[in-house]
Amino acid sequence: MSERDRNDRRAKKSLGQHFLFDKNLTRKIVRQAGDLSGATVFEIGPGPGGLTEALLETPLKRLILAEKDNRFAEDWRLRAQNDSRIQVIQGDALDLDEQKILQDLGEVSPTIIISNLPYNVGTPLLIKWLRAGAWRGPMTLMFQLEVAERICAESGTSAYGRLSVLAQSRSRPRLAMRVPATAFTPPPKVESGVVQFENLPASELFCLTDALEIITAAAFGQRRKMLRQSLKSVAGSMGMSAAEFTQSADIDPTARPEDLPPQAFQRLATIYASRRHINAASSPTPI
Repeated sequence: MSERDRNDRRAKKSLGQHFLFDKNLTRKIVRQAGDLSGATVFEIGPGPGGLTEALLETPLKRLILAEKDNRFAEDWRLRAQNDSRIQVIQGDALDLDEQKILQDLGEVSPTIIISNLPYNVGTPLLIKWLRAGAWRGPMTLMFQLEVAERICAESGTSAYGRLSVLAQSRSRPRLAMRVPATAFTPPPKVESGVVQFENLPASELFCLTDALEIITAAAFGQRRKMLRQSLKSVAGSMGMSAAEFTQSADIDPTARPEDLPPQAFQRLATIYASRRHINAASSPTPI
């Protein structure tokens, strides 16, 4: 690659790009995902390919690269001519219909997602995938460390919040490793964290995510207030007081949201869904 080409492929701040080239780190991230033999893997925003090259070192069956940046999409299309495992999808990952893409490729097994996510779309992409159905398998994703810690936080801690409840109702997340800012080019202002999302067994999977998002948004939107205050509007939409609503879910109305485990919010969401006629059909199917 010429000097001009290298300059043309510098990270774009507008796309939230921070590239990771350290092979020891990228291989370590890939190892967090476990055995990839015969697997189909989605990677979002491969860029110049630090993580992608580590993935291609494994015996995976297919690597689907979703790249918004035309510079890198073209590079990977050229690479795909010599590696039949690579499939390039150009476009914004938030707009992709992953299930249709996989159906068109004839894929039937759950697909693993492994990505160093752009900071500016990491959270909305995660919520999108948490809502996904049977096509989505385990995930290994990198976020800003603060976001990674929120995802994995336990109730009663300062980091615990809406994202914790949503993630832990659809998966079993754990903070697998930290990545210093100095490992990236250009270095971001914060550390990063890699989160491994294990699929929950069907018996623990909560599928009323529409209702759960409404409940957690209301509760954590006023996280320092008691539930009898923060859930007043939601309860009123059902013709109930907040105290009646919380007590019907066996929750103290004077409790604060950060002190409740995900299962408590699931009980509230189940009641809300029943009263507001939100059923599992409008939420993702079990994984």
